[in-house]
Amino acid sequence: MIPWDDTLLERIEPLDAEAMRLAAARQDSLTKPPGSMGRLERVATQVAGIAGHPRPAIGRKAIITVAGDHGVVAEGVSAYPQAVTAQMVHNILSGGAAISVLARHIGARVLVVDAGVAADLPAHPHLLSARVAPGTANIALGPAMTRTQAQAAIMAGVEAVRRERALGLDIVGTGDMGIGNTTPSAAICAALTNVDPAAICGRGAGVDDEGLQRKVGAVRRALAINAPNPQDALGVLAAVGGFEIGAIAGVILGAAVERVPVVVDGFISTAAAMIAVGLAPQCRPYLIAAHRSQETGHRLMLDWLQIEPLLDLDLRLGEGTGAALAISLVEAACKVLDEMATFDQAGVSGRLAP
Repeated sequence: MIPWDDTLLERIEPLDAEAMRLAAARQDSLTKPPGSMGRLERVATQVAGIAGHPRPAIGRKAIITVAGDHGVVAEGVSAYPQAVTAQMVHNILSGGAAISVLARHIGARVLVVDAGVAADLPAHPHLLSARVAPGTANIALGPAMTRTQAQAAIMAGVEAVRRERALGLDIVGTGDMGIGNTTPSAAICAALTNVDPAAICGRGAGVDDEGLQRKVGAVRRALAINAPNPQDALGVLAAVGGFEIGAIAGVILGAAVERVPVVVDGFISTAAAMIAVGLAPQCRPYLIAAHRSQETGHRLMLDWLQIEPLLDLDLRLGEGTGAALAISLVEAACKVLDEMATFDQAGVSGRLAP
């Protein structure tokens, strides 16, 4: 595991304004009314600024799915047992999970990161072992982790991006796997927005009404006991977060350092994005929101981040499934920017002068 890098946040640079200007100018010269491709034009221009190239290519794709377990499951906040986390990691690595199917569909690699699974996982070429500890402590009773562990979790995500970058990487999507992880995600959102947990907590993987009330109660106790400071994003992660949430924040920060667009999946990944932006506001322009989750508080998270999702499909699976679907749209947007003919090339008359 790589050590904490004090210079990490300082190395995130602004988007390339000239590349964006050239991309926007090309958009207006293509054989279509200006702006008629809507948000696809804007996202392609954003990717141009991230990549530093006015006609960016999206060919080398990866989904980084981070796994971790949570002590708060002892509060009865999940409809599934904790053992499912490790079982689903095996399913992803064997190619049988939803993210496995969608990654194959878009031609993306899948890397699974063990940031804190409460079970031993056998070595696998597509598994990065970066376990901080075998699951967090119960946030309803005290802090999830120490600040040092929070830093280690973030660096696990940075390490994952560096590994994928060495293989060739034009875009990365985030994903999660961790039974009970909607509870710390809701706690992060509540801590950073000061909104009551009842307006944030959803049913996760399908808890009943009683389970939902237990979740709300657990988040309220976690906030009361740990008193996270919303001005201290690392402290919020340590107090009420999760190892996989920290590592996903690290994926976002590492991607921004490497000038790679990062497509943020659903509720858990967006909680991680809140931590990343809290640590380094300059990483926000590198974010592309994949979709609006069915989880209750996801809209609030997206509003806090000031990012608009590409899709709204009532998804609530995680794993990186929404990110995979959205990456296909980002790739399409960049292909339109690069491959579509201009008015001059096609011999098509441009717009009449007023």
